[in-house]
Amino acid sequence: MVDARAWIAVYLKGIAMGTADAVPGVSGGTIALIVGIYERLIAALTAIDPGRIRRVCSGVRPANVPDARAAFLEADGPFLLVLGAGIATAIVVVLSAVDVLLTRVPIATFGFFFGLIAASAVVLFGVVDLSTPGRKAAAVAGFLAAFLTSGYASTALGNELPVLFVAGAIAVSAMILPGISGSLLLVILGQYDYMSGALRTFVDAVITTLSGGGVGALVEAGPPVVVFIAGAVVGLFTVAHAVRRALAAYRAATLAFLVSLIVGALRAPIVEVSARLAERGETWGHAAPEFAVAAVGGALAVLVLDRYASAIEY
Repeated sequence: MVDARAWIAVYLKGIAMGTADAVPGVSGGTIALIVGIYERLIAALTAIDPGRIRRVCSGVRPANVPDARAAFLEADGPFLLVLGAGIATAIVVVLSAVDVLLTRVPIATFGFFFGLIAASAVVLFGVVDLSTPGRKAAAVAGFLAAFLTSGYASTALGNELPVLFVAGAIAVSAMILPGISGSLLLVILGQYDYMSGALRTFVDAVITTLSGGGVGALVEAGPPVVVFIAGAVVGLFTVAHAVRRALAAYRAATLAFLVSLIVGALRAPIVEVSARLAERGETWGHAAPEFAVAAVGGALAVLVLDRYASAIEY
């Protein structure tokens, strides 16, 4: 029973991580730090290498099952599976809910995101060191990358499958880093709104298929989600590792870049709301109060979370 409770706790921590990464603001890596599993997560992920993957896959042959099981345990496989299940559960539920909110109350939703992003930048500003020209250059580069991209990437890049693959690879790299949210990167890339809707459609198609409605809807809805997940898997062992190496070799400059990226991303919710107001023929005068109240709510959510994480160093 003790083991069952321990695994339930890991699953719930995964839900907390997934919830954080499903909204632009606080990252799943931050939650992992807060709930005390960050080091175990990093150790497990870095233990996955081609050799262990081959050993696990060789378990399809009965004679290789003991070695496959050993390789699986060496990479803390049970922990990653249970944690991943919690993350996936939260992402599906939260993004499906966000898709509804973006349809029904887009102004308040983007206002909430603005507050999340702004407060995250404020909270993380204390880790930024701009004492050298190189770090200042990294900060400027991060700000410009997000500011110039935010709001226009979806138009420029579209939602083609290769774009979704790259977006998945980039977004997942943030999931295991404290400070920046994978969903924030999707907002910058202009893919957040689209993927929220795509995931909700996919979940509805899965339910329809399981209810005996045929696989037609699932086949139609599946490609964007499957390609995005494939990109995320590749990114987990490429982009994420590259970012971790950058943090190890150039920690101050990398943090300056990441935090400035968050600041530059504040443009994205503004652009999104402006576009929706233009479609309605309305002005910011109508939307400002709703946007501001929601932004305060988002900021307070981050500040409350930070209070519990105040003893953690990034």
